[in-house]
Amino acid sequence: MELKRVVVTGLGTINPIGNNIQEYFENLDNGVSGASLISRFDTTLFKTKFACEIKDYDPAKFGLDRKEARKLDLYSQYALIASEEAIKDSGLDLEKMNPDRVGVIIGSGIGGIETLFQEMMGYFEGGRTPRFSPFLIPKMIPDIAAGLISMKYNFRGPNFATVSACASSTHAMSDALMYIRLGKADMIITGGAEAGITIPSIGGFNSAQALSTNNEEYSSASRPFDKTRDGFVMGEGSGILVFEEYEHAVARGAKIYAEVTGAGMSADAYHITAPHPDGMGAINVMRLALEDSGIKPDEVDYINVHGTATPLGDIAELKAVKEIFGEHAYELNISSTKSMTGHLLGATGAVEALACIHAINSGMVPPTINFKVEDPEIDYKLNLTLNKAQKREVKVAMNNTFGFGGHNSCIVFRKM
Repeated sequence: MELKRVVVTGLGTINPIGNNIQEYFENLDNGVSGASLISRFDTTLFKTKFACEIKDYDPAKFGLDRKEARKLDLYSQYALIASEEAIKDSGLDLEKMNPDRVGVIIGSGIGGIETLFQEMMGYFEGGRTPRFSPFLIPKMIPDIAAGLISMKYNFRGPNFATVSACASSTHAMSDALMYIRLGKADMIITGGAEAGITIPSIGGFNSAQALSTNNEEYSSASRPFDKTRDGFVMGEGSGILVFEEYEHAVARGAKIYAEVTGAGMSADAYHITAPHPDGMGAINVMRLALEDSGIKPDEVDYINVHGTATPLGDIAELKAVKEIFGEHAYELNISSTKSMTGHLLGATGAVEALACIHAINSGMVPPTINFKVEDPEIDYKLNLTLNKAQKREVKVAMNNTFGFGGHNSCIVFRKM
């Protein structure tokens, strides 16, 4: 069976450094930090008092009726907003498409955690007979964003969610790639959404010692590859891409941003939160993605690494890059855009895939900002695109995402 080619024909996002695609790309190029003090709740008792929140958020500004928005967890609101932008950007004529051939696959690591938290607080503080909102379950479950998008646009093709912690949205995109390749759909709306700036999320990740606690320098606390890094900075939002079968896209005259050439998936099989110290899972997932793409290591120009700014993770991932790419590792551009957006958990892969596509189309590699102090365990002969964006022709870009539980995913894009 001949596999079909898959391309990207629509982009959408809402994230800490951009409430739309254009704003996101401009701020990537300019190295803007999305970090600020948390405004959602009182952080007095928390070790971490900052995060990368979406700025000036009001659902009504994005066309969501306030009454309807109350029925949706924030993560679903973000998914709907980014999807609308991506679908409009794709130029899809909803009257002419076959709805049975359009699917929706959206990843989320923790779904509606704020909804669950608020309902449980109401129960325990109220001291009453259980009386939960009828919207509790449909607001909370991680698959509801995909369902809502399909219902809004009458997309009746493959529809589900992927949940693999921080690898969720890259797994969603990998599934979308495979379904279209196999002829199961002509088009899939895919990506991820997350709203993790909540009391249980910040408290839980603090207890796991995963978050930065650099409250004195919060605007530059997300500092991958820096010796003083002390954990990731929580982000939020959504990244959505329209994946489409190549011939279908050409037939309708769609603009094509990039080809999706392949994906890889692997497991560390090592620890519930820590990466394998030698990057074994990361090595495997990049190797598999390249093999699936039919691309040689020396053809890759840019890697958007997972790069969360944790002490162990950054070192292990760069070891993996050197193992896979050998001497070509020193010819690559490498960057972690989490230095700007923070870590969007289950949505991070999709938001970073957008950064890869931007690099391909603009010839501008986004930077790793906030770097100051060299770490003797990191090889700075590697081009980590420190502090400033760099001009470069990018024909092939790769995005790595890794999640708690040892989940690894990688996706590759190529210039058309």
